[in-house]
Amino acid sequence: MPPKFNEVAPESLNENVFKLIGKDWMLITAGNLAKYNTMTASWGGMGILWGRKVAFCVIRPQRYTFQFMESAPVFSLTFFTEAYRYALDFIGTNSGRKLDKAAECGLTPFEPSPGIVSFMEARLILECKKLYTHDLDPEKFLDPTLNNVYPARDYHRMYIGEILRAGLSAA
Repeated sequence: MPPKFNEVAPESLNENVFKLIGKDWMLITAGNLAKYNTMTASWGGMGILWGRKVAFCVIRPQRYTFQFMESAPVFSLTFFTEAYRYALDFIGTNSGRKLDKAAECGLTPFEPSPGIVSFMEARLILECKKLYTHDLDPEKFLDPTLNNVYPARDYHRMYIGEILRAGLSAA
C-alpha cells in the first residue's frame, strides 16, 4: 500500500534548499517500477525558470542512473530524515548495475504517479518533468578552479525539470 503523502504547492515548502540538497542529500530516480535506478546527490537547486517552478540536478555520464534519465521524460527527487543517512550513503557508494540498492538498504520503491519512482520512507518527494538538458562545458567555466572538480574530464549533464507535484509525508 502506498504511503500517505500530502500534496503541497511547491512554493509552500518551507525548506532551506542549501541544507536540503547540500547537507541532507537527495535521491535522483528515473525509470519505472519494472526497471529504474537511483543515485545519491548533493548538487542541484530549485527556483523559477521560464515562469515555471523547477528543480535541477546533474549526473555524470558514467553513472548508471544517467541512462535512465536519458530515456525517461520524468524523474523524482526524494528527500529523507536523518534516520536514512545510511541508505543515502549506501546508495551513493554502490552501483545499481551490480545490485538492487534500494532493497539492500531497506527502501521500498513505489510509483507516486505513473512512470515516476520514489520511496515509501521519504519525507519529501518532488515529481519532475524534464524540460531541458545541457552538458557542462569547461570552455564556459569563468572560474578556472572549477576544472579541479573534473580531473577525469567527465563533465556532468544538467537536467532541469518542472516540478509537477510535491508531496510531504503524512506520517
